[in-house]
Amino acid sequence: MGSSGSALKVCTDHRGGINWLSLSPDGQHLLTGSEDGTARLWSTADSQCHGHFQGHESYITFCHLENEVAFTCSADHTIRKWDVMTGQCLAIYRGHTSIVNRILVAKDYLFSGSYDRTARCWSVDKEKQIQEFRGHRNCVLTLAHYSSRDVLDESEEEQEKLSRDFLVTGSTDCTVKVWWVSSGRCYQTLLGHTGAVLCLILDAPNRELFSGSTDYTIRTWNIVTGEQLKVFKEHQGSVICLELVNRYLYSGSADKTVKCWLADTGEQVQTYKTHKHSVSTLKYHAGILFTGSGDACARAFNSKTGVLQRIFRGHKFIINCIQIHNELLYTASHDGTLRIWDVQGICNLSRLFNNRVGLVFCPLLPHPGP
Repeated sequence: MGSSGSALKVCTDHRGGINWLSLSPDGQHLLTGSEDGTARLWSTADSQCHGHFQGHESYITFCHLENEVAFTCSADHTIRKWDVMTGQCLAIYRGHTSIVNRILVAKDYLFSGSYDRTARCWSVDKEKQIQEFRGHRNCVLTLAHYSSRDVLDESEEEQEKLSRDFLVTGSTDCTVKVWWVSSGRCYQTLLGHTGAVLCLILDAPNRELFSGSTDYTIRTWNIVTGEQLKVFKEHQGSVICLELVNRYLYSGSADKTVKCWLADTGEQVQTYKTHKHSVSTLKYHAGILFTGSGDACARAFNSKTGVLQRIFRGHKFIINCIQIHNELLYTASHDGTLRIWDVQGICNLSRLFNNRVGLVFCPLLPHPGP
């Protein structure tokens, strides 16, 4: 295990903490959303700031980047859509009556969750609210989306002539709800958690939903029947973030660890330690598990052995989000900086190690996401 030395670049343009970091599908740009009320667009080719999106009247809580447009949501109760090339604000989505803390873009829909206890669905193109999902007794913190075709086999799909869309919401009221997008009606309420639901991961082909909570547990649900399948109980603190890779579930917790579980059985197969504070974010890439923590450090672990490969030091406050692209690690922190680190050596070493060593618990397979 070694220290990384200094970052390749430290971007200090923001005047407030960075709350989220989004990578475009084509990998050409990154978007940061900040406490300073602005978002910034960064090129992954030269690491320069190529856009400054201004207009929100309070801090930005979350952002999402497409190739040509960007979306931001804010404590000013609104969501904004931006032109990536010009920086022009293309639309303002108004209707929420409190902080909008999460957005999700799926198909032609824009979904949002708010402290006003509602989730909403908007037309991406028409700047119009399509649906309101009302029923939670407290803040809506996290969102997921799937279509009926995602969870049906071929025989069932023939019977289901029209694909129906569903929104999944997790709340501080300890529940997960599944909603029909078309009607706004609640299809399922998933009961079992005794604390706020902080994170959701959907595995639609396997009809499974994973939820992490302040009750220290992860729960698995059948999203068709609403049945609770398993409860993962090994954490000693809130479950803050989840990542699912090839049926291995990684969970980051306030207990200063990440755990790896077999999604099919619920068996815990690895624990990643050495964090000095909560694990706030995590991402798997090329056999390496990257984590960001409240101790202001990012870390790289061999995902199979659990061995710490490197610590990335330099941030002053919690790391809120990380992304990996072209063997570069991007870390966004509440200290207001975006830092860029070279991780090619770590990833290459991991590939070499995993190709030579057979006595490990899982096969090396590529991450299915960006």
